[in-house]
Amino acid sequence: MPAVARGSDSPDGSDSANNADNVAVTAGADKGPVGWETYRSLSGMARLRPGEQVKQFSSFDRTGGNDDGFNGTYSCLRHEPGGECVIAEAHGAGEISSMWFTYAADSVAAIGGITVELDGRVVLQGSLQDIVDGRKGAPFVWPLVGNSADTMGGSVIKVPMPYTNSMRITTQNNPHFYHVTYRQFADARGVHTFDPSDRALDVLARLRGYGIRDPKPPAPGTSTQDSGVALAPGASLSLPVTGGARQLTRLELRLPQVSAAPAVYDDGRAFGPGRSEFTAAIAPGNEGVRVTRRYDAGIGNQRASLAVDGRQAGEWAPGAAAPGTWADQTIEIPASMTAGRSSLRLTNTFVSSDVDFNEFRYEIHSRIGGQWVRTDVMDVGPNHVSDEAVHGYRITGGTWAGLRWFRYPVPADRVAASAAVLAGLRLRITFDGRTTVDAPVGEFFGSGLGKYASRTLLHSIDTTEDGAFTSWWPMPYAREATVELVNGSGVAIGDGRLGVTSAPDPSVVDGLRSGALGYFHATGRRGDTVDGQDWSFLNTSGRGLFYGVTTTMRGHIPPGPVSQLNYLEGDERMYPDGSASPAMYGTGSEDFYESGWYFQDARDGAVEGVPYAMPQAGMVGHETAADGCQYVCLGAYRLMIADAVPFGDGVEFDIEHGDRSSMPAEYSSTAYWYGQADPSLRSGDTVDLADDGSRATHGYSAEGETRTTLTSTFEGKGDRTPVTGGVTYATGTIRFTAKTDPGNRGLRLRRTSDQALPFQQANVYVDDRLVGEWYQPLGNAFSRWLEDAFDVPAWATAGKQAVQVRIEPIGGAPSWSSARYTIYSQVGAAAPPAD
Repeated sequence: MPAVARGSDSPDGSDSANNADNVAVTAGADKGPVGWETYRSLSGMARLRPGEQVKQFSSFDRTGGNDDGFNGTYSCLRHEPGGECVIAEAHGAGEISSMWFTYAADSVAAIGGITVELDGRVVLQGSLQDIVDGRKGAPFVWPLVGNSADTMGGSVIKVPMPYTNSMRITTQNNPHFYHVTYRQFADARGVHTFDPSDRALDVLARLRGYGIRDPKPPAPGTSTQDSGVALAPGASLSLPVTGGARQLTRLELRLPQVSAAPAVYDDGRAFGPGRSEFTAAIAPGNEGVRVTRRYDAGIGNQRASLAVDGRQAGEWAPGAAAPGTWADQTIEIPASMTAGRSSLRLTNTFVSSDVDFNEFRYEIHSRIGGQWVRTDVMDVGPNHVSDEAVHGYRITGGTWAGLRWFRYPVPADRVAASAAVLAGLRLRITFDGRTTVDAPVGEFFGSGLGKYASRTLLHSIDTTEDGAFTSWWPMPYAREATVELVNGSGVAIGDGRLGVTSAPDPSVVDGLRSGALGYFHATGRRGDTVDGQDWSFLNTSGRGLFYGVTTTMRGHIPPGPVSQLNYLEGDERMYPDGSASPAMYGTGSEDFYESGWYFQDARDGAVEGVPYAMPQAGMVGHETAADGCQYVCLGAYRLMIADAVPFGDGVEFDIEHGDRSSMPAEYSSTAYWYGQADPSLRSGDTVDLADDGSRATHGYSAEGETRTTLTSTFEGKGDRTPVTGGVTYATGTIRFTAKTDPGNRGLRLRRTSDQALPFQQANVYVDDRLVGEWYQPLGNAFSRWLEDAFDVPAWATAGKQAVQVRIEPIGGAPSWSSARYTIYSQVGAAAPPAD
């Protein structure tokens, strides 16, 4: 079925400047950055995206049960003549923003090949396993792709791939579990088809510094305000930030009394007579460098020399064996060997040991202004071969490689006090008189269980001694901002330090006033789960953009026949703008965090619950019947950068806790988003096809129409609540007139319909001008009610109080089903001029 082009600014695809009747009405709702600009313009994350929808294809169980891919029952939309499985297909302009797969816990090889076609051209083709292993080459390399070792069971492709007219993704074999998240635009204005020859090396370099360096471009005129942190229980600290139009660009919190969480899973390597070496990034203006090594202290008397670019710099001193424990060692390298350098080549050479010399993780800090600042992390081990490759890691004389789960010897009372501080000390930030950030500091920076190493693109936790909690989320304000710490932990806090960095940005004033920009929010909540009721990450009104969440899951499943991780059987569902149908419907909680099979390391005994870190998803901590966890507890994060969820009139983003939310637990979560209170979608009219009066009022007609009554359910949270209503099916032209807001910047048509028959397809005209094709490949014979939406560009609607809509089903497609049309006007800020 050929796709009909949705032109850049006009029905025939020509530029609007050449169409006199389009002049002055083509400023459509902003779709935000597209393609690589999404990652190149992170300073502009507050820019809202009312001119797009985010949707998802996935293998979720259409019955609402748990067969989300085990048998591949719902994994193919259809099959091509050659047997290939079509897993995603869309017509019109848009962007593939994220793909995730799992098949076996250690491989997706059984899926075979994958083909991505954009605008009728193949832009990616080959073995899916080779692609996620990085063998295709840039831009399809780590961390824009990741395999099951990188993610503990999943495989991801995070390369943003825009298209102007159509996209289709096929796999050679049934993929079983998968998600494809994509953006859908009203038109192709500012959109250019993905070019696989663009290696995007600048984006790769930025992403590979995740959790270490600010991913945003440097901002001129930055300044930092500092405050000591000493808070009695119940006390608070308030730090007003420099006034005027600015952006907060960095938060840094140091709490020396908070110890790192003791229980750590990590993979590593060991060598006997031989060596290991790697390259580490440092700050050129450093006053010295320190290297911290994590090692298995169960091997006694490990001794090795450390050389910097061939010059002796120190020695890893031996110690007595302490079985079952981790230990850290640090060597400080003087500035005489490091000053003015941006990198060092570090070499460890074996001297002696009871068995061998092991290494699991290296943390590199540069001393800057008397303060140790982390400038690199080198994670060693078979689950981190991509990280090793980026650092040029080499090992000779290797004796062992694998996974270990040990504890640091931290007193229990200190562990408890540290966890209490991270859960009870709240970060609150007020912008222009509105408090929009209110979350526990641990979860805000990436870990709600304890001080676990969290390393994401936009925030991190450094677990070395006095390691910082750091955030790089951009936070604009027009007049004033105040950062507050409120100690609700019951533990006295002393010797801490808070630093707030900001930069002047006069441009945010108009953006915040007009609604083009949103204020940064971090919404924290905690409580016991409720049987049959999904956990809500965010349920809010107004306009905004959801960028992700940090979640803490404390299971209440005792040992027995049911897995204590069974709460992970819950799927995420996202409902935008009051829709009764989810636009995203996942396949399991660990799948949402882009892992698989209960976060499984299949390479070392099928161990479940193994932490990992990628720029946009990871699992940071796992506790079992210890450290304040009664049964099994996990902490995880998911950021959604290219696949951020826009909403114009509220959003509900939920996740089940177990199949149909049946598993008991205590959950907490902190959602990251930008928004404003007023909506950017305004409901202007409704055409109810079961109401003859409504049909007459709107001049509704449909050729070849059949009218009937349907009793069924909506997918998601409504799949157990039957809804009865009138529904129609038409084989010919449909016409109606609808009222609109004359100040609109485009329209959104929401249709309520019967999705029993998939691949419904129709051309849409507004006032006799073709505005695109409405294509819905989804189908569900169990939950038949569906609400989907089609965006109409501003050039066809702006300045009008009413429009005539004509929908023409395309020959060969199933009858066009509809029960109701709701017409929304886009009243958000205009998009900036196209390049």
